Amino acid sequence: MEKRILIVEDDVTFGTMLKTWVAKNSWEPTWVTKVELAKQEFQNVSFDLVLSDLRLPDGDGIILLTWIRENKINIPFIIMTNYSDVQTAVLAMKLGAFDYLQKPINPTLLQQKIEMAMRQPERAEEKNAASKPKAKQKQLINKVVKGSSLVMQRLYSHVDLVAPTKMSVLILGESGTGKEYIARMIHDNSNRKSAPFVAVDCGSLSMELAPSELFGHKKGSFTSAISDKTGVFVEANGGTVFLDEVGNLSYEVQKQLLRALQEQKVRPVGSASDVKVDVRIIAATNEDLEKAIEDGRFRQDLYHRINEFSVNVPPLRERVEDIEEFCYHFINQANEELSKDVDKISDDALDVLKQQNWLGNLRELRNVIRRSVLFATDNVLRKENLPEFPKNNKTQKSLSDIQENQGVKDFSLNKNNEKELIIAALNEAHGNKTVAAKLLQIDRKTLYNKMHLYNIEL
Repeated sequence: MEKRILIVEDDVTFGTMLKTWVAKNSWEPTWVTKVELAKQEFQNVSFDLVLSDLRLPDGDGIILLTWIRENKINIPFIIMTNYSDVQTAVLAMKLGAFDYLQKPINPTLLQQKIEMAMRQPERAEEKNAASKPKAKQKQLINKVVKGSSLVMQRLYSHVDLVAPTKMSVLILGESGTGKEYIARMIHDNSNRKSAPFVAVDCGSLSMELAPSELFGHKKGSFTSAISDKTGVFVEANGGTVFLDEVGNLSYEVQKQLLRALQEQKVRPVGSASDVKVDVRIIAATNEDLEKAIEDGRFRQDLYHRINEFSVNVPPLRERVEDIEEFCYHFINQANEELSKDVDKISDDALDVLKQQNWLGNLRELRNVIRRSVLFATDNVLRKENLPEFPKNNKTQKSLSDIQENQGVKDFSLNKNNEKELIIAALNEAHGNKTVAAKLLQIDRKTLYNKMHLYNIEL
């Protein structure tokens, strides 16, 4: 039987190339573009190896590796990245990655690494027992600390109110505030909880890719359509579709999406007939959609269709009283990931964390805690274990300040002050990397690479 390889890569061109290359080498490939889709694949299929990019739209390869190891899935994991980051490599190997390859990938070397990984001794009973996550483990992983602040209690009361209804929900909030968690909470408390919850990162969908991803396609309908594909709407039939970063969909795709929502049927690319579907829509955005409507970038009729009920997830800086609770939650996660035994955070370290603006919100806090636990030398996370934080927003320059001081008319990154401009753009965009990339006149993938190069933590 052919060995199954799960490819996790959000670059469509490179992902397509990898999938074709894997198939030509007599392995059976499955290709997904983000962490959550990879996790879903493990619910139904057992794999022999994972080949994952480091930087992904909804997290990174290390988060996926950690999830796999927490679920006792004992398969080789190879991470690919654009940069030879020693710290990341050490962390990946510590967590159990088989190897770490730098892009551009040498096919011969990749083939050797895959073959070596698959020859690793493994007891059959271990593989069979661990091929799918256990229900109890899955519940533990999905457990998220809610926070007890008044603003969050008000939010959860709204969730309890809307969850049992059929209403479409629009979740507003900055990047990293946990909008997908809120969406899952709504689904889990609805009458559709036994049906699929399928999340889609609209920010990673090009105008050409989106119809296929959302509605499916028929074999031969375009060049790379080598087999039939089931779209998200059919996959989630009876359940919930979560459209994350919905404001990034192209205007033409918005038109197709509106038709699907109004008529509750979709037409796969290359098909002559429609498919009936029954899905509830939960959308999320960190963009001002009303402003996007004024600018002609978002359809007003679609906005009203997805915004039957809205909830706003507050940024972490507006619920400072929750930070200590989240810190201990992330410390416990990091202990499991890194085989550490940190059980306390010092008062001065906690004071430093509470003083930060957390433009990356919970996602940024989790990354800081995970790396700080790695550097802890005993059971206490201390101030010296924390990374060096950038200056707070009161002293950071805005894009307009830099423009005024330097007479800059555009913010393209061919200057000596790249790092400063990137930080300013991220601040201006409140951590929204898609918006920041537009301000800087680069694509989001380039922005991720630049952030990694300059060690910008957001």
